[in-house]
Amino acid sequence: MTTKGKRALVTGITGQDGSYLAELLLDKGYEVHGLVRRSSTFGTQRIEHLYRDIHEVERPLVLHHGDMADGNGLARLIREIKPTEVYNLAAQSHVRVSFDQPTYTADVTAVGTLRLLEAIRDFQDAVGYQIRFYQASSSEMYGKVVETPQTETTPFYPRSPYGVAKLYAHWITVNYRESYDLHASCGILFNHESPRRGETFVTRKITRAATRIKLGLQKKLYLGNLDARRDWGFAGDYVEAMWLMLQQDEPDDYVVSTDETHSVREFCELVFGRLDLDYRDFVEIDPRYFRPAEVDLLLGSSAKARRGLGWAPRVSFPELVALMVDADLELARREQVLMAAGHEAGLPNR
Repeated sequence: MTTKGKRALVTGITGQDGSYLAELLLDKGYEVHGLVRRSSTFGTQRIEHLYRDIHEVERPLVLHHGDMADGNGLARLIREIKPTEVYNLAAQSHVRVSFDQPTYTADVTAVGTLRLLEAIRDFQDAVGYQIRFYQASSSEMYGKVVETPQTETTPFYPRSPYGVAKLYAHWITVNYRESYDLHASCGILFNHESPRRGETFVTRKITRAATRIKLGLQKKLYLGNLDARRDWGFAGDYVEAMWLMLQQDEPDDYVVSTDETHSVREFCELVFGRLDLDYRDFVEIDPRYFRPAEVDLLLGSSAKARRGLGWAPRVSFPELVALMVDADLELARREQVLMAAGHEAGLPNR
């Protein structure tokens, strides 16, 4: 399977999945272009190491300022880059935040996908060559699940503005595939985590807090529903499934999951246990973290992806927890050193 001459555009490249996907594509010899929002601060920490690597080997990575709310800008980028593959990972992706910012979530996550599809369709009509498109769909579309495990044919029942927005993006991608003969595939990804996960997401919130508690930098961790159950995998495994979808002759939709479910409570037990702590001594329930409409259980069946793509997760649940705890313990140790140095210099604690 040759990747020579392939050029990919990745929206959301500075996020967890975007950074792992960029690594994968660069390793396969792609020219990688990333869409980033202009900001007064830099948000490229997750891909800084890729720039360092580029100075050592010929692996072009180019970032472009843009926004999923700007359809004209997206169309211009497609014309300039002329990508062979587009991976749409951009979204307001925090479920709890989507209740506070539903309009923004819908505009970026749902209508932003439509703007990007329109840009691709117009470009294909003009130049006559096909761009392969990947849409990052979400297990949150299942929401109040009507069957377990959830497959590609399970009816959707989203329970958050984020889930609803993702469902629109999913169905508009299917519609464009069927209406305009686009090579457009949707990956219905269940929860996937890593040391690069944002600190406001529950898994990283737990590993970050637990390691800080271990070193005396924090006393308590406040969480919402400990009994919520999720199908948790490693983000580095899941981006490989994204890539494999766009290498198929025919586009399709695939569930990407570990086919196991674990509760937030189990996650806490493993995280604190790895640090020789009992989570019950440090975790407290805060009603502010409960969702207005809760999703109690998500459990995927990735049989189609395993059969059709030859994909399977490599990192187990305990290995994922260990990976995240070890990375955050190192981060907490560096924080401890900096705090000690600041104290010696007479600087106030933040």
